[in-house]
Amino acid sequence: MTTILIVDDHQLFREGVKRILDFEETFEVVGEGDDGIEVVELYDKYNPDVVLMDINMPQMNGVEATEQLLQHHPDAKVIILSIHDDESYVSHALKSGALGYMLKEMDANAIVEAIKVVASGGSYLHPKVTHNLVQEFKRLSEREHKGSFQPAEVRRPLHLLTKRECEVLQLLTDGQSNRAIGESLFISEKTVKNHVSSILQKMSVNDRTQAVVMAIKNGWVEVK
Repeated sequence: MTTILIVDDHQLFREGVKRILDFEETFEVVGEGDDGIEVVELYDKYNPDVVLMDINMPQMNGVEATEQLLQHHPDAKVIILSIHDDESYVSHALKSGALGYMLKEMDANAIVEAIKVVASGGSYLHPKVTHNLVQEFKRLSEREHKGSFQPAEVRRPLHLLTKRECEVLQLLTDGQSNRAIGESLFISEKTVKNHVSSILQKMSVNDRTQAVVMAIKNGWVEVK
């Protein structure tokens, strides 16, 4: 059973997320809070496996609360919930120690998948956020090369992945969700999930974010 603490100052949003999670037999929402200032006390009380934390709260925001929580509980696993997809928000959240960053426009499947990944020790970013981080990587590379940045020739990792898996990896880098990847390749969402699992296993990484980072570093995907 994966236990979850939800900290968000909007009660209706908390109730909506809780209803989604109640459909998962292996999930249990053990506690709720409405401000980051109380997260350490709530964590001490409920000892959850995963904390879902809003980034914008009245007295203490989610980034500050995550930093404070990890000072007391270094092994705490936090997923930040936000309406902001700007890379600066994401960077601050990840630097604070959060393992996940989800946009509040997420669908039910995404939040369930994110919790499962983070609970198992991985990290999870909303697909749109992944795309924005890739764009920031490209921008920084161009600045580093003083505007003369020329992307290296893409070398698809056919020694490691199948042609279809290479296509899926590229679409992951483009920030597409499993559903969008399925629509692009005319395959089912379940088949996409199987391809992603195979990619992670073959690349020896824990989650799709790590796969994207490795792919960019090795020149296996096109940074658009």
